[in-house]
Amino acid sequence: MGVRAMLRSQLWAAMVLLLLLLQGAQSVYIKYNGFQVQLESVKKLSELEKEQMSNPQPKTSSLLPGVCHDPALPVDLQPVCASQEAASIFKALRTIATDECELCINVACTGCG
Repeated sequence: MGVRAMLRSQLWAAMVLLLLLLQGAQSVYIKYNGFQVQLESVKKLSELEKEQMSNPQPKTSSLLPGVCHDPALPVDLQPVCASQEAASIFKALRTIATDECELCINVACTGCG
C-alpha cells in the first residue's frame, strides 16, 4: 500500500469517526424527575408498550410497569424502574416526547435544535 493510499484510508477513517461522534452529540435528552434519558429511548418505550398491549402477558404481582420486565427496555430507562413512581414517570416522559423535544419547545429537552 502506497503512502497516498494509506493517508486516504486514514483520512476516511477519521471522517467516519467524526461523523459518529457528531451523531452522538446530536442526541436529544429529556430531563425529568432526576432522570436523563434519550428521546429515542422514550420512543422505544412507547413501541414496547404498544407491543405489550397487543400481546398481553399474564399479570404479575409486581407493581412495576410491564416494560420494566422487558429485556428490550433501553438501558437509560432501566433506572426509572427502581422508582416507586415508574409508571407516572414513564407517562410524563411519553408526554414530553410528543414532538415537544424535536421542536425544542419543552425546557425538559436538551441537545435539540
